[in-house]
Amino acid sequence: MLMLIDAAGLYFRAYYGLPESLTAPDGRPVNAIRGFLDMSATLIERRKPTRYIACLDLDWRPEFRVELLPSYKTHRVAADGIAEEIPETLAPQVPLLLEVLAALGIATSGAGGFEADDVIATLAAQEEDAGETVEIVTGDRDLMALATDHVTILYTAQGLAKLGVLSATGVLEKYGVPAAHYADFAVLRGDPSDGLPGVGGVGEKTAAMLVNSFGSVESILAAAESGADGLPAPIAKKILAARDYLALAPDVVRGRCDVPLALTRGELPVEPADPDRLEELVTQLGIAASVERIRKAIRAATS
Repeated sequence: MLMLIDAAGLYFRAYYGLPESLTAPDGRPVNAIRGFLDMSATLIERRKPTRYIACLDLDWRPEFRVELLPSYKTHRVAADGIAEEIPETLAPQVPLLLEVLAALGIATSGAGGFEADDVIATLAAQEEDAGETVEIVTGDRDLMALATDHVTILYTAQGLAKLGVLSATGVLEKYGVPAAHYADFAVLRGDPSDGLPGVGGVGEKTAAMLVNSFGSVESILAAAESGADGLPAPIAKKILAARDYLALAPDVVRGRCDVPLALTRGELPVEPADPDRLEELVTQLGIAASVERIRKAIRAATS
C-alpha cells in the first residue's frame, strides 16, 4: 500500500500543534520537524504502508489557477505579493525537514508549477490504474474527490487522535455527495480557505442537491440554460448569474492528473540513504528520538 502525504499540511499541523520551545541545541525551533516525523511514524505504525511519498507544493499558487480565478488563495499571499505567508520560525524548518527525509531515504515528489494536490492526484491515478491501494493523508477537503474503491482519504482536520478514514462511501455519507463530484460541490458551495466565492445564495444543502440531481458543474450549468425539469427557477437564476465563474472554477478546484513527475516507487527505506548526513542532522537539530521512532515504525512496517 502506498501512503501519499500532503507534506505542507502535515508540517503546518506539526508547527501549530507543538510549542516552539522544542528547539535544537543552538536554540532554533524544530517543532515542525519533530512533529512531522512523529506524526509520520504514528501513521506508519497504524496503517502499515510499504511505500510512502511526501508530496510537495513546489508552486503553492499555480499561475494556471490564478489566471482562471484571480481570487485563488489571495488571502494567503505574503507582503511581497508572490510568496505564501508562512511563520518566520516555520520557514527555516522546511528545507531542513526535506534534508532529514532525504538522508533517511524517504521519498518526496513535486513538480514546478503544480501544487501537492496535483502531485497526489497524479500519483493516485497512476496507482489506481495499476490496481494498487492508496491512502492519502491530508487536511484539505478538496482531496475528498480522489476517494475510490482503491483510494482512501485519511483526513487530519481533527488530528491523528480523531483521524477520519474515508472511502468513497464514507465521503458520500459525510458530505452527501459522491466523491467523484466533490469538486463540483466545492465549486458551488464555495471555500473561503481557497478564495472560492461559490454561487451566491447556494449553500451546502442546495449544492448537494444540484450535484446529486445533475452531476458535474458543466451539467448543472447546461440544465440551468435549458430550463431542465427538476431545477427550480430561482436556483437556475442563481446558477446563470454565476455563469462566468462556473465556466472557469472547476479547472481551479479539480486536481490535475497529468503532472510530469520523476519516477519513484517510494519504498520505505530499511536503512538510511545517507547515514553520515543523517547523523549530522540528528546532532545539529537534536531530533534523535523522532528519527529513531520513525525508523522503528518503518522497520515494523517492512518486516
